[in-house]
Amino acid sequence: MSTTRLMIMGLISYLQPVHGYDIRKELTSWNVESWANVQPGSIYHALRRMTEEGLLEAVDTEQVDGRPARTRYQLTKAGEVEYQSMLRRYWWEYAEPVDPFLAAFAFLPSLPRAEAVGALRARARLLESWVATYRDSGEEWAAGKPPHVGWQFELTMVRAEAEARWCHDVAARVEAGEGMHFSEDSPEYGAEAWRKGIREQFGEPVDDED
Repeated sequence: MSTTRLMIMGLISYLQPVHGYDIRKELTSWNVESWANVQPGSIYHALRRMTEEGLLEAVDTEQVDGRPARTRYQLTKAGEVEYQSMLRRYWWEYAEPVDPFLAAFAFLPSLPRAEAVGALRARARLLESWVATYRDSGEEWAAGKPPHVGWQFELTMVRAEAEARWCHDVAARVEAGEGMHFSEDSPEYGAEAWRKGIREQFGEPVDDED
């Protein structure tokens, strides 16, 4: 929700007063659902909520040719303070991205070795395909947008390239026999050895623990 608020308030600060419809269309054109987890359907709800909280105010409402009424919004003084605070917090702080792949990778041993190799290489190909698509169409997509929007997608591209290289590297290690897999009989890396490592690090469970 905080990312949604920042995106909405930032866009309003550029365009105010601005219709909620225009905010939704512009943010959707930025593909914010894929990189900022901002769902288009949540934008109108966020506008209403921030208006109730005094961060936004409705300037006017107009209706044209029987179409649904559209309200134009602008930041209040409190909204401007909140926007500037959030903007600087995200600039100066680092928040590690939440990626479901990392949760799955934590249980790499559950996959057979050959399947893990194939999955890693398939992920690398997907990332490389995305990068290639961006290289082919990125300039056209960024046309008419502020330069920093193109720079932002360059960052996404660099991250994707780095992850693709990492996937190839780890796939090669797994294929070479490194690491552990539950399907393999390995007393050094088996479940019993894992449990033993947990006890050595954290101690034996106490009576009041579940």
